Amino acid sequence: MRNVCLWLLIFCTWIQVNAQKNLTVSTTAVPKKDSLKNIPLPGLSFRSIGPAITGGRITDISVNPQQPSEYYVASGHGSLWKTSNNGTTFLPVFDGQSSFAMGAVKIAPSQPNIVWAGTGENNNQTNVIYGDGVYKSEDGGRSWQNMGLKQSEHIGAIAIDPRDANTVYVAAYGSYRNEGGERGIYKTNDGGKTWRRSLFISNITGCFEVHLDPSNANTVYAVAHQRFKKGHISISGGAESAIYKSIDSGATWQKIMKGLPGDPVGRIGMTISPVNTNILYAIVHAKEGAGVYMSDNGGASWTKQSSYISTYPFYMQKLFADPKDMNTVYSMDLLIQVSTDGGKSWKALGEKFKHVDNHVLWIDPSNTRHLISGNDGGVYESWDKGQNWAFKANLPIAEIYKVSTDRAKPFYHVYIGTQDNNSLMGPSRTVHSYGISNREWVFTLGGDGFETQADWSDDNILYAQSQNGGLVRFDKKTGEKLFIQPVNFIDTGYRFDWDAPLVISKHNHKRLYFASQKVFRTNDQGNSWDVISGDLTRGIPKKMDRLMGKSWSIEELTGKPASPQITAIAESPTNENILFAGTGDGWIHVTTDGGKSWTRSIIQPELSDLTRVHHIAASHHNPNVAYAACHAYTDGDYKPYLLKTVDQGKTWTSLNANLPQKGSTFSIVEDHVNEKLLFTGTQFGLYVTVDGGQEWIRFMNGLPTTTVTDMEIQPVENDLVVATFGRGVYILDDYSALRSLTPELLAARAAILPVKEAKMFIEDHPMGFQGKGFQGADFYAASNPDNGAAITYYLKEAPKSLLQQRKDKEKEQQKKGEEVEYPDYATLKSEAQDPESYLLFTITDEQGNVVRKIKTNAAKGVHRLRWDMRYQAFNPISFAASDDTYAWVSSAVGDM
Repeated sequence: MRNVCLWLLIFCTWIQVNAQKNLTVSTTAVPKKDSLKNIPLPGLSFRSIGPAITGGRITDISVNPQQPSEYYVASGHGSLWKTSNNGTTFLPVFDGQSSFAMGAVKIAPSQPNIVWAGTGENNNQTNVIYGDGVYKSEDGGRSWQNMGLKQSEHIGAIAIDPRDANTVYVAAYGSYRNEGGERGIYKTNDGGKTWRRSLFISNITGCFEVHLDPSNANTVYAVAHQRFKKGHISISGGAESAIYKSIDSGATWQKIMKGLPGDPVGRIGMTISPVNTNILYAIVHAKEGAGVYMSDNGGASWTKQSSYISTYPFYMQKLFADPKDMNTVYSMDLLIQVSTDGGKSWKALGEKFKHVDNHVLWIDPSNTRHLISGNDGGVYESWDKGQNWAFKANLPIAEIYKVSTDRAKPFYHVYIGTQDNNSLMGPSRTVHSYGISNREWVFTLGGDGFETQADWSDDNILYAQSQNGGLVRFDKKTGEKLFIQPVNFIDTGYRFDWDAPLVISKHNHKRLYFASQKVFRTNDQGNSWDVISGDLTRGIPKKMDRLMGKSWSIEELTGKPASPQITAIAESPTNENILFAGTGDGWIHVTTDGGKSWTRSIIQPELSDLTRVHHIAASHHNPNVAYAACHAYTDGDYKPYLLKTVDQGKTWTSLNANLPQKGSTFSIVEDHVNEKLLFTGTQFGLYVTVDGGQEWIRFMNGLPTTTVTDMEIQPVENDLVVATFGRGVYILDDYSALRSLTPELLAARAAILPVKEAKMFIEDHPMGFQGKGFQGADFYAASNPDNGAAITYYLKEAPKSLLQQRKDKEKEQQKKGEEVEYPDYATLKSEAQDPESYLLFTITDEQGNVVRKIKTNAAKGVHRLRWDMRYQAFNPISFAASDDTYAWVSSAVGDM
């Protein structure tokens, strides 16, 4: 492989039937409309690199009853996916919608092309993301329409009348962090045009499940759950949790709790036996009497079968009845549990080589040994009733907390920490023609994965981390792992955050900073640590005297009050003595003497004690400047909190500007070349500013609607590496063109932007043939960037054809009230013969010899083309682009 610097001249010519001009950069006066937000940027697109070797949390699965090989997978944070070939391939069908967190999906039994999706995850945990109601597709997921219930925030379940696809019931779970909104059971009889609230409990209790009797769809069951969360404190139960029944299609309801536990009751999972619909099962989380109950009279009374309860009832508490055996029922748990005697005894189904934390199970009604499981690790399928499982390793839905990169050659590595799926390392690209497969990813540490950093002087040395500060030094050469978390046997009160911050100094590669409620520093790669601060938090847990209208004892809380920790650290790249530390209770401290003394910053407006300082970025250009991304969504506050200091952290002010008022902020990075170029990651996507934060522009080219939890700029390649919580890693390859998009350049007719050094190599074919070879369609591989030299260019306006010019002229005449003349024959003939305009790029060497000519379409905006670094052929033979239909087809594309 060779690095090739382009000592070449590149010219662009605009070819049009009635004009031929060399384009040059203009420096005329700049009108206001020349803003980046008005410029298409198709040449700057995000590229997914996976991984799919790990999945993410699955909340629901809906299988087409008429064609079981077709089903939809709802991911808690990874949107909605569809397979039409039993999971051989999956297609994301919900990208581009305003929501991405999924709670429920349901295919209409009588019309499988009609699909309903309920947004907002329905599992109760800290990172749960809200949605904006229910969506409907009438064309098998190709297009969607929001059908309302936007204030529900979390949809628990959807049920569709098998006799009438227009009759739909929705269990609106309601906000997890605020009272009010849309809660209960909602019903439509007209396909979602209008809704009626069929069942309402209160402003603090919603419905988690809704079921239709398989033998009589007029009979409806609903499960209500009273729950609430503020910060770390969560309540998963109360007097209003209950099961309800309607025998008149939801017109009236009756509570059916005879024999079930009383106040307080937590989350209830319920199922109906299709064999005998009078038999109901319920698993009840309660202070007293928790366990599994059965009713043999349609809920009129219940009998306790056992005291079994799932490991985390607030998080996974669902039952699924066997379609053929009324005594067999499955419970979602850490390990799937099964009972074959009506709930009296339970045993683990079998989890060999399968992820734990199960949320949904589909049982094939024609073959009950055939199961599909959705859990925190993705989708698994079994054909032998859980004895063995096949993992669907083609769903890139990893939920990533943190991302980092190294400076390895020829291609850098990407390091990620994932929710419940370990810490991993993978390549930013490969030399393989298939791209980046799952086999290119390596696990560096188990557990929940968090901040991983590679030594910038030796990328064989990694620092990986699991939950609550489980810090490890990992040597890639030897495989040695050494636990290096700071320990003090005298002071055992170190409080490490679930996602503890870690920084490698830019000034000394052996120096690390780490934090609990105190800041630690090591100068010997973690062999020993010094404490360089006191407790920088408020030091006391947030107390909630009244939630949901009453006071709660500590025993009644699912999540307990927790003392805060330091959640973000930053070191100034220009001054090693300047450090910033942010906390989970809204404070920021700064030291300018290397940690000898710390000063609490003044933040205007002041952040609440339930605001998390999630990320701090110190400026590459000015030691006085730093940025912070904070959020308070765990307090039910969904506003962004971006901050900036220009006085070494003494004071901080808002940098929100025009960011949407609903979209928490998680990360911010500053370009290392242009101090006015910033990126910020929010709960619903990524934004960029080229003017230091005066105006933010939504920037989602190729990036689905998702939470951007972390970002890192790889400074050698000028790549923006993006971590999402539900869609894995995305890379914006060589974003440096954004530095050049000044108002002056945007006013020009056209420009060729700086071309960076390119790598010259020929891709290999490890599968024996090009691409995936004979590995089959389920072989997952993310794409490499196109090979060759990237040429990025800007075109202010696309050249207009003669037809377009005439139509524009006619519109202008109509506006002025002038008579519009019908075109004559000669004009129409010229328009018909007018060829499509195009751009012609001519590449020459230093002596002016033509190396290559490349033709491309002429379109407005910023575009990128690739030169394969070959000379023009004398007698070119054209190769069409391959679609991997045949592995032995040549991988060459274009002229030979």
